[in-house]
Amino acid sequence: MGYRLCSIICILIFFIVFPCTGRAEKKLILGGKNFTEQYILPEMAKILLEEHGFEVTLKTGVGSTLLRKSLETAQVDLYFEYTGTAYTVYHKQKDLAVMSDPEKVFDAVKKTDAKKGLVWLPRLDFNNTYTLMMQNHRAKQLGIHSISDLAGYVEKNPKVLIFGMNAEFWERPDGFKKLMGAYGFSVPVKNIKKMATGICYTALKESKTDASMGFSTDGRIAAFDFVNLVDDRKFFPSYNPAPVVRKKIIEKYPEIEKILKPMIRLSTMEMQSLNAAVDVDKKPVKTIVLQWLKENCNN
Repeated sequence: MGYRLCSIICILIFFIVFPCTGRAEKKLILGGKNFTEQYILPEMAKILLEEHGFEVTLKTGVGSTLLRKSLETAQVDLYFEYTGTAYTVYHKQKDLAVMSDPEKVFDAVKKTDAKKGLVWLPRLDFNNTYTLMMQNHRAKQLGIHSISDLAGYVEKNPKVLIFGMNAEFWERPDGFKKLMGAYGFSVPVKNIKKMATGICYTALKESKTDASMGFSTDGRIAAFDFVNLVDDRKFFPSYNPAPVVRKKIIEKYPEIEKILKPMIRLSTMEMQSLNAAVDVDKKPVKTIVLQWLKENCNN
């Protein structure tokens, strides 16, 4: 009995001195913004991380600025940020030669954020840049192919077209106010209709607006027969998403980079297809994410 008691005491002491470093110890808070793609990417990362023993809590549906602040204040550990957003909104930069080049803008935000204790992991392949959309038949009817065409039409007919956009796009340094300045046109305030991002697509489809902000990877663009107006003055920056993680977290769990590596291969067309599956076909986010992972991560 004395031997058994001694053994039990030794085992208890072992677990007190050397606590278990299993699943419960590897905890992460994963953030996401408030549009479809930013529900898909965190869900995909969550599944990959959980397969490698992490316990992941999702905090999605958050606005860009608040989510960035949450990362800086350690309320979230990781989220997917866009290079163009970081460069123009958080770092207040506007060098066109940098922000229109995927590699240059990535290097710029990576170096700047390193000083703030934030680490940019390798960026994803697809570019989800902002776009101005119109119904295809309406754009053809008015002879509008590019944003310059749109600007020319608005200058001649300032009260005709109604524009739809979310509040963030109206205010952003890479948003509508600055775009009007870059293209030399002005839209009356009463012709600007602010709404949630998802409603922008519905309103345009139902002809409640004539032009709308959008994202180039959104599946509804093709499904609703919209056309992206050509950004002929290259106003919009490159918007490649990348996992941005707190330095303390990546130092503690350096394996995160390798775990998330399969996501790098996501192409613009694939992302558009995934977005369409959720927004148009009304499939659950987790369902389409699991299907993509099954088809692309067999190894």
